[in-house]
Amino acid sequence: MFEYDLPYYFAGLPFTARQVPRKLAWLLARGEIRQYLKGVYLDVRVRDSPQLRADALRLVVPRDAVVCGRAAAWLHGIDTTALGPEDLMQAQWTRQVVDLDVVEVDGLQVTSPAATALALAMQLPRPFALSAVDAFLRSGRADRWALRSASAAYEGRPGYRQSQDILHYADRRAASPAESWLRLRLLDAGFGRPDLQIRVDGPSRTYRLDLGYPDRPIDGRRIGLEYDSDQWHSTARQQRRDETRRTDLDTLGWHVISVRRPDLWGSYPALELAVGAFLCQHPRLPRRW
Repeated sequence: MFEYDLPYYFAGLPFTARQVPRKLAWLLARGEIRQYLKGVYLDVRVRDSPQLRADALRLVVPRDAVVCGRAAAWLHGIDTTALGPEDLMQAQWTRQVVDLDVVEVDGLQVTSPAATALALAMQLPRPFALSAVDAFLRSGRADRWALRSASAAYEGRPGYRQSQDILHYADRRAASPAESWLRLRLLDAGFGRPDLQIRVDGPSRTYRLDLGYPDRPIDGRRIGLEYDSDQWHSTARQQRRDETRRTDLDTLGWHVISVRRPDLWGSYPALELAVGAFLCQHPRLPRRW
């Protein structure tokens, strides 16, 4: 690609200012570079790492600034999927450091995991606020009870009421952002808090369901829900495996609802209606998101 090995990451390219747009388009079209962070392009051979995230942010964040918001969560190791619909991360920073809980990460000043989680709980749209806080709890970088205690200092600020709901619902057992979003749909519909990572023991193997209501059997059957991503549940072989698995779970007394991305983000409340029909409960509608 280049005759030299470094830098693998850069803001702009080693060309003249007039050449940059044309060269960027050419290298992107050839698949040799990708945009890693807004304004920062990366050799496709380089794998993501905490050090690389810090190096990329260092190129676009002023030395006297503090990384905050989604960029701070990204620097703390949270996946972009949990932080919002945009895949491309944008550097967020501030010079207003009064009352900020700041730590140093690879030479960068950044809001602490707890302060970042609280800020996102107040600022992000509700589904992403929950998936972001769940991800922080799952990573071990934040504690739910410590967050709830620290949130008292933000009372009266915009987003405070939302943050209290999010911290009440947050759960470190959520294994993916989609499981967080699915849980929020069930909570908003008024079905109550589902259990997560439910273990089901069969005669020859143990199954695990994303979430469900094991303590509310209807006609001797319990309801479980699983989010089936396009990546792991799209091929004919994967779908046959899923059908076999759900047939086995049915014989064990579990009614399993498969949830796909259109079910989760589409406008029609088919998910709420299906769960409500099984639980013999009218869902709370219209949907909140």
